[in-house]
Amino acid sequence: MSRLIRAVIDGGALRHNIEVIRARAPGARVMAVVKANAYGHGLEQTALALPGADSFAVARLEEGVRLRERGIRAPIVLLEGVFTDEQLRAARHFDLELVVHDALQVELLAAAAPIEPPVLWIKIDTGMNRLGFRPEVFREAHRRLRELRPAPPAIRLMTHLACADAPDGQMTRGQLERFRAATRGIGGAVSIANTAGIFGAVPVGGDWVRPGLALYGVSPFARGSGRGELGLRPVMSLETSVIAIRSVPRGETVGYGATWRAERDARIAIVAGGYGDGLPRNLPSGTPVGVAGRIAPLCGRVSMDMIAVDVSAAEHAAVGVGTPVVLWGEDPPVETLARAAGTIPYELLCAVSQRVPFDLR
Repeated sequence: MSRLIRAVIDGGALRHNIEVIRARAPGARVMAVVKANAYGHGLEQTALALPGADSFAVARLEEGVRLRERGIRAPIVLLEGVFTDEQLRAARHFDLELVVHDALQVELLAAAAPIEPPVLWIKIDTGMNRLGFRPEVFREAHRRLRELRPAPPAIRLMTHLACADAPDGQMTRGQLERFRAATRGIGGAVSIANTAGIFGAVPVGGDWVRPGLALYGVSPFARGSGRGELGLRPVMSLETSVIAIRSVPRGETVGYGATWRAERDARIAIVAGGYGDGLPRNLPSGTPVGVAGRIAPLCGRVSMDMIAVDVSAAEHAAVGVGTPVVLWGEDPPVETLARAAGTIPYELLCAVSQRVPFDLR
């Protein structure tokens, strides 16, 4: 069956990116973050393509179970932990490590004896104000986890950085100081750095790093791209093709709302792909689209199944039905489309719809 649009996933790029991360954080173990369907790249296929990862991190129990059922034997960390006895028993059955960030979870583990607890990661809230024990109550929570019987195989320490992508690094330095003060004299492996923490201006350190966006070749910073500035390779290329060519006389409009008007006689390519596939509807005219290896501007509104692209320029004279189109990938990178839409690359990658088939290469 012919497929007009597809997400091509480059397994070689995944493996390249994890090596770039290792070079950036020498000596640290890599906890590959594959939550949210591996940021839209496919949970199982991404994990299977990363045999070099030291562990994987997911948000939900169901994600960890899916990885185990596909034969992933590496450690798997549940970043949100568990909240019921049933979930705890499932986590133990599937040998999943748990983040502990709330007193309820401490009570759950204490009440579960004599079930042996898994490896535990106790999370400290150093300023994100989302999950984690505040520094003033952290030590008591840590004491109670140490006193569990049977004892957990390990208790490790983590926090999460709120503004590691900020160039001044002020908040990151404050969070690091709060973390060090809270954990002074307490042993255990430490994990702090997310992607922005790995590549940001402030040295973060730690025994484990938790790359998410960088694994997929994308930059977390407001400017530039993973490929251009960080030495990464984009893993996802959202590819499609031209399905029609229209001649639009000067003065006529294209698309819903008639928001784009031809300033001269124009040649317009209609491309398979729209918000039904995950493209943001609010992409403005002029957003770059890769057509036959060259950039052409979007014209008019994104509709459910189609976009219109101005291919009037001489370099696009050969464009016709079937010409390949890249919505994001090498060029244009997903970071560029995210900025045009006023959002972040995470949202675009996670929003690729279920009707888009995936090709792993």
